[in-house]
Amino acid sequence: MDSVDFEVLKSARDWVKAGRRVVMATVVHTWGSSPRPIGALTAIRDDGLVVGSVSGGCVEDDMIAQVRSGELVKDRPATTKYGVTAEEAKRFGLPCGGTLELVLEPLTPENGLDEVLERVERHELVARRLDMETGKVTVAPAQATDQLFFDGKTLVTVHGPRWRLLIIGAGQLSKYLAQMAQALDYQVTICDPREEYADGWLVPGTTLLRSMPDDTVVEFRPDANTAIIALTHDPKLDDLALMEALKSPAFEALRPSAIRTSKTRSRTAWETVLPSTRSPGWARRAASS
Repeated sequence: MDSVDFEVLKSARDWVKAGRRVVMATVVHTWGSSPRPIGALTAIRDDGLVVGSVSGGCVEDDMIAQVRSGELVKDRPATTKYGVTAEEAKRFGLPCGGTLELVLEPLTPENGLDEVLERVERHELVARRLDMETGKVTVAPAQATDQLFFDGKTLVTVHGPRWRLLIIGAGQLSKYLAQMAQALDYQVTICDPREEYADGWLVPGTTLLRSMPDDTVVEFRPDANTAIIALTHDPKLDDLALMEALKSPAFEALRPSAIRTSKTRSRTAWETVLPSTRSPGWARRAASS
């Protein structure tokens, strides 16, 4: 689950607990060009405060005005469409005449968000089921193949843990990799027991651990949303981490290796240590010059 969507659920839960009226919107269908994908979330508080996005901003402006006036769903969930006509698409700023269909849910204290967030924090995949007729919510375990489902009567959304990246080594290459991973919404953790490297780690928004890599991997409890990359070039550190990674459900475990291209030149490539049945093809040989 994206960190933005996690923040939407967390904020919506907290607002309801504080006694505020909250409407949560979920993108369930799109036609043509759409700024946000199916499953995107936004929550709007009764005073107009908003978190998340379903359109990039234009649709939210209209919903904020309706929430403030009390006109946007009150007692039970409903659906609405934006951009059905060319005039509406232009008015709401939807590109290329795109159309969005949203489920609008007035959140009650029995919204199930506490359970969803607790399970996600435990790195579980969960499905939240909303009955459109009654507004009743149930939460149950989900499978990796489950996707958002909406048939007009029931909305099922799937929520899971964030993508995580554990980097072994706090060197210069790790800094570049950490920043790129953050741009892709990964939660980044760095492990390096070497003081001369760990003391110089300055990438904001990451977590630095100084424990031994094998202990770190075990305590990290990698799941299917976790990648592990070893970058110290020290077998005493990298190999320990990768040996533990092999025992875990991590979707990828990588280390750099040299490939000789001629008698005098070589290039660096990323080499996976996982079986091909677990490692995605794009990561097995993502070579860089």
